Amino acid sequence: MSGKVLWHFSMSLDGFVDGREPGMAWLSDVTGPPDVEEAYSSQLGAVLGGRNGHDAYPDAMPYGDWQGPVFILTHHPEDARPQEHVTFLSCDVGEALRIAIEAADGKNVEVHSADIGRQLLEHGLIDQIDLHVAPVLLGDGIRLYENPGGEPIRLHNLIGDDPHLEVDLRYAPVRP
Repeated sequence: MSGKVLWHFSMSLDGFVDGREPGMAWLSDVTGPPDVEEAYSSQLGAVLGGRNGHDAYPDAMPYGDWQGPVFILTHHPEDARPQEHVTFLSCDVGEALRIAIEAADGKNVEVHSADIGRQLLEHGLIDQIDLHVAPVLLGDGIRLYENPGGEPIRLHNLIGDDPHLEVDLRYAPVRP
């Protein structure tokens, strides 16, 4: 198997991957497609994340009990709390990705950081963006992608036959 570099997130309909206050409570009543967690975790070789997200969820591991290598990119690894399976890196994003790819041993590397994902995308190092759009509007928080003044990055839709096909979503507000 030749692994991919996946930028993988659950995201609100308005483009946020986390709310104003760190925490995934906004996803508490959201359900995903059956078997999606098992499908991703079976192909997962390593995770690359950022320090802010890691510090917000210090004991969270991808897919609950996954025990593979996790790399956290940080400017100050010396004050990080040591954890099993977690390696703190202080290098550029390209080098961090190289380390994660090597550790993934032919499986996928998932990027779990909005900022690191943006940097890797701008360097042409993301193979695929996998998003799960949750039926909620957060209105504020950490956006999946922000690059004010930057050029648009064109994407191909990987579902179906037309790579330029837009995706239709329909939601209705929940009324009290």
